Order: sequence, then structure tokens, then C-alpha cells
Amino acid sequence: MKTAIVHDWLTGMRGGEKALEAICDVFPAADLFTLLHVRGSVSARIERHRITTSFIQYLPNASRWYRHYLPLFPMAVEQFDLGGYDLVVSISHCAVKSIVHGPGTRHLCYCLTPMRYAWDQFDAYFGRDRVGRAGAALLRPVLAGLARWDAATAHRVDEFVAISQYVAGRVARYYNRSAAVVYPPVDTEFFCPDGSAPGARALVVSALVPYKRIDLAIEACAAAHVPLSVIGDGPELARLERMAGADVTFLGWVSDERIRAEYRRAGVVLLPGVEDFGIVPLEAQACGRPVVALGIGGACETVVEGVTGRLVTDGTSAAFGDAVRRTLEARLPPDPIRTHAQRFGRERFAR
Repeated sequence: MKTAIVHDWLTGMRGGEKALEAICDVFPAADLFTLLHVRGSVSARIERHRITTSFIQYLPNASRWYRHYLPLFPMAVEQFDLGGYDLVVSISHCAVKSIVHGPGTRHLCYCLTPMRYAWDQFDAYFGRDRVGRAGAALLRPVLAGLARWDAATAHRVDEFVAISQYVAGRVARYYNRSAAVVYPPVDTEFFCPDGSAPGARALVVSALVPYKRIDLAIEACAAAHVPLSVIGDGPELARLERMAGADVTFLGWVSDERIRAEYRRAGVVLLPGVEDFGIVPLEAQACGRPVVALGIGGACETVVEGVTGRLVTDGTSAAFGDAVRRTLEARLPPDPIRTHAQRFGRERFAR
């Protein structure tokens, strides 16, 4: 069976790219299509595939400013030549679920989420406090047009598979389609305990973008008087550095080995934003470390209250800080935490 895999862009190994890596293992001979590929930014297991990019690849400074070309994504996606493939698997959080394929091709979309900024998170990305009054006014009709295109092209997918029940609900709401749920894979062999004792420190591993709410983690740890380490990079970095105190350490993007070491050293790992699924809480739990997460979205499907961490229903820094403090004091045993994470392993995903 001739198979193509389509992914929005390849610029780093985040949760979506880890799902892509596992799907590439399931289809080792598949061709890979993507809007943009920054060489060396993703694993060798992904880059061994034949990769075809769109014209976005050749636009000025695309590797850094590709998000600025968002209005061009529909045109770029629809120009992929997917004729002759029996199966196309799109892994979509932005535009690639709308690829055009021939009449004999089946299209399965592994939906990470419908396009957030076009649907319900415009203000988080393009609100007045982000791009100014004039910028928000100019961008609102552009994103509204993208939302209409996103909904109108949902029929191009033969079957949706969502990464969580939360995302399946979004697929139903925005596309009027049903979706099966297959949770993304966690590498529970790599992410594992080493017997080290946890420290009295919190950890965040995240892209530094608005909806991740890293500012809430910083404020919560300040309220709880708990030091915080932040692994990640993104457009929010400068703003977060300005608001952070001396007890917050920004580590940038680091290797998986360093991330694993930081999980093992942490007393608690934080998920302060609303996630569609959230791979970080399960990587942390695979290392035997508890998680404090906002009790909305995918975290409700991955964090077990009082066993593997805490879910905070009040999204204030005081409530989040109190949950951080109480979780550190509780010293939850690591074995049940890891056992829970093993339910989300790679073998289950492949099956």
C-alpha cells in the first residue's frame, strides 16, 4: 500500500512531532509532506523519509517567521501532489487536514486539534494586547476566513481520529464530524525513573506561546515560594523573562536526555494551560513524578487526582500555587504514577 504522511511543519520535536515519529515507524516506507522543514530539528527516524516541502520553505526567513505566512497555508497545502497514493495520513493542528487527494485515495486525519487561533483562541494569539488594536482589527477577518475554509474542507477527510476526548468534542463542534480517539504515544522505556530523590523544585516543559500560560506557572511558584525551571523557547520568552524573579531559571530547548534528567530531579511538573492532550504530563509520570495541571482539556484524561498529581479547577495563581505546595508536601509514591503512564506506551499506540 503506497502511503503518504502529511504534517503541518517540522521545526522541533514537540508532542505532535513525537506522534509523527511513531506514525513514521508504523509506515516506514511512507513519503512525508510538510509545509516547512528545518533540517536537523526533528529526529533521524523522521528525516530518513523522503520529505517534500511547499513553497513556504523558500519564503524569506521562513524557518523563523513561518507563522507570519499563515494566510498562505491553504494555498500551499492544496498544491501538494498526492496522486497515486492509496492512503494519506495527515497529522494536523493547523492546515494539512485539508489536503486534496485523488478519488482512489483514503484520507485518515490524526487530529491534534482544529486550528486554535482561527476558532476559539484568536485573542490569545492575535488580541489587542498581543498585536495592538490595529493589528487585531486587520487579522480578525483573515482568521475568520481561515475558520470558514477549515470547516468547508472537513469533507476531504474520510475518517478523523482525535488525540483525546476533548479534541473529539472540538472536531464535532467545528467540523460536525465524529472522531475515534487514540491517545498519542509516550516513550515509557526512555522516560523512566533512575531511583533519584525528587527535589523541592517545579518544572515546566513547553513551547513559550500564549495559550501555554507559562505566566501562570511563574506567578503560582512565586506565591508558593517554590523555585521553577522552564524548558522551552518561543515568542513569549522575553516577556516571561521580564516578569520572572530570581527563582525562575530558563533553560531553553534542550536534549531529550536533559529533559529526562530534569523530570527526575523535579518535585512536581506543571501544566498551567488548557492542552488538547499534553504529552509532558505523561513523560513526567513515566519518570515517577507528579503533575499539577489545570483541570480542563486533555489533562483530565491523563492526570489522576490524588494518585498521579492534582487537577486545579480554579485557574488563579493562588489556587495553582497552593496545589504545587500541597503536592510537594504529599510526596506521592512514584510507582503508581509510573504504572499509570505505562498505559499510554508506544506499543499500544502502534496497535
